Amino acid sequence: MPRPAAPALPPWLAHTLRTQRGPVPWSAVTRGALAAGPLLLAAVLAGRTSLGVVAAIAAMLAGINDRPGSRRAAVKRLGVPALAGAAGLLVGTYAGQHTPPVVLTALLTVVALVAGGVSAVGPVASGAATQLLVATAVGAGMPLPESGWQRALAFLAGAAWLLLLRIALPTPGALTGDFRFDGEREAVAGVYDAVADLLDAAGGAGATARRVALTAALDHAQDALAGPRLRRHAGSATERRLHTQYAAALPLAEAATALAWAGEEVSGRAGEGLRRLAAAVRGGTPTGPLPAPSRSLPALRALDDALLHAADAFDRGEGADLHTRRRTAGDLLRTVLGGGGREYGLRVALCFGASAAAAQALHHAHWYGRHAHWYWLPATAVFLVKPDLGPLASRVLCRAAGTVLGALVFAALAEVLPGPWGFVVLVAVCGALVPVSTRHFAAQTAVVTVLVLALVMVGGEPQASVSRIAETLLACAIVLIVGHLPMPGERGGGVRARLATAGSAAHAYLTHVLDEPRTPAGPAASATGHESRGTHGSGGTHGSGGSHGSGTGRTPGGSDTSAAGHASGGSRTSGTGRTSGGPGPSGAPHPFGGFTSAHLSKAPLAVLGAAAPGPASLGPAAARAARWTLRREAYRTLAEARTAIAHAAAELPALARHTEGTDEVAALLERLVDTTTACAVHLDDTGRLTPRHTERLTALLEELTRVRERAGLDTFRLPPPVGVG
Repeated sequence: MPRPAAPALPPWLAHTLRTQRGPVPWSAVTRGALAAGPLLLAAVLAGRTSLGVVAAIAAMLAGINDRPGSRRAAVKRLGVPALAGAAGLLVGTYAGQHTPPVVLTALLTVVALVAGGVSAVGPVASGAATQLLVATAVGAGMPLPESGWQRALAFLAGAAWLLLLRIALPTPGALTGDFRFDGEREAVAGVYDAVADLLDAAGGAGATARRVALTAALDHAQDALAGPRLRRHAGSATERRLHTQYAAALPLAEAATALAWAGEEVSGRAGEGLRRLAAAVRGGTPTGPLPAPSRSLPALRALDDALLHAADAFDRGEGADLHTRRRTAGDLLRTVLGGGGREYGLRVALCFGASAAAAQALHHAHWYGRHAHWYWLPATAVFLVKPDLGPLASRVLCRAAGTVLGALVFAALAEVLPGPWGFVVLVAVCGALVPVSTRHFAAQTAVVTVLVLALVMVGGEPQASVSRIAETLLACAIVLIVGHLPMPGERGGGVRARLATAGSAAHAYLTHVLDEPRTPAGPAASATGHESRGTHGSGGTHGSGGSHGSGTGRTPGGSDTSAAGHASGGSRTSGTGRTSGGPGPSGAPHPFGGFTSAHLSKAPLAVLGAAAPGPASLGPAAARAARWTLRREAYRTLAEARTAIAHAAAELPALARHTEGTDEVAALLERLVDTTTACAVHLDDTGRLTPRHTERLTALLEELTRVRERAGLDTFRLPPPVGVG
């Protein structure tokens, strides 16, 4: 007799117990060990212990933001929050010294309102807002002899030291070529591996998960390559080659997505070719011969063309567009002042302000005794209340458990460690553990608690484990209560704002695909505007710069004359282009079967930026490049919306109910974008859509209209569904 299934855990508890998995980031561990501990040791030896404590705090906060990726991206990811933290420390120091408690509390609340709204912009802005608030509270409450500008400089020095380690130290095991670009190299190689995994999963149950993993890999590679730079374009040959290799992966990802949408199984030859490309990226070596897939379907022909283009482009290193959308100042301001930014800012302001008010009241009532650590209360609230960092209930439970564990461990260590040198060593050990502990918020909290308590004792104050536990539990209670209070406006504004952005991006992508001008040339050749240097045969191999069997009589970038060239029934006129929205040749049926962008709203393609030209006004190569930008934007915004929805769903029921149904909307949008990608590939090959494509588009638009109404997404509008002509 089968056992009854175990009852499922509620989402908020399941999220609390969930742990991230992955290899130990030894590079980050090394940097953590060389950051806070050595800085503190140098300050103690120089007789400036208090400045060493500030520098160690900055290095610790930078270590929390130290994630895998490129060195260029790390400059922004670590540097921007450090600048915000230094500004917060400066403001907090002078506000704490020159303002009465009530005014100080009001000032902290206003700063939290602004910081919360800014956090809605993205991960880097959120990290900057977090350090701004923490440093403002620390500056206002930590009793240090130095002036505000000295504290700010010490904070910048601590973060800059970790950033210098991040830039200068090579990654162990990644010494191929120029080690400065090992992060970019691994990110681009990961894209090719993800495309291969999607091809392997095509036609199976795991295809959707593999497509999501491909989106994550493309987002990571885009971020790694698009970090801050002094010059507009890539300066070194290595970096230009990586940009070219990333761009060559985009048509491969498009074809693989179309194959997964069609449910067509792909032979292992295609995945093998992608993994050879990934190995070539990692090793900086030539691609060698690549197995060519069958050319029996439009998506398979697109995959074959893209493989040939990759084999040809890998060694050119001419540089390529990353197909990223530049966000203007107006875009950022609309995000901050929009529904998501307002809700975020109000939630952070109320929780941070309430914690600061309670801390001030208890501090001036002398509840703290000898320990003037009132700033711990609002600083703790910052890490609990930010929606993008995780669900409120989960973070409260993890913070409470981690603080109790860390305080008890430190209390035991404090009895045996010789001070202050033993605590300096403990700070170095904790700095090394921070990158590992980020896999679970409770573990991270425990490590940070031990590190902070060690810094307190190095600074000459008595052991404060009991005070740390009491203040953390009080902060957890305040945030849990205030975070569930009724607030002005509609709850779930952050999720709805991200869904609206994703819906607009999906709409712009679909509109562009239906209006895009096309030529008979395959996507790879059209996008590059040059003839490949070899020929290839169906079922044979591709090679970079070499000649291969020409079994189909086809030259890359030219017209296909093989029997398999137009299995779907479409035809092209060699050497001429035809706008896809126009009529077919010789009175042929309309290429879209009656479904064109005329049935969609005429909203401009705003995701490309102000005054972006429509696809009909672009040449084929520029239109295809714009299509890849739009596709990347659609998938990226959908991934961000999915993350926000998952966090909201893991809240307690009182908050989770406000975003019910949004996950269904996101799933339908993903299917719409997948279908649009399949349409784009099919149109490139045959110039027309099949009834299956048009019927799927119509059904998805109809279902989206119904679901968005049930989910209460009144501000999220899609074009009305249409019939198939």
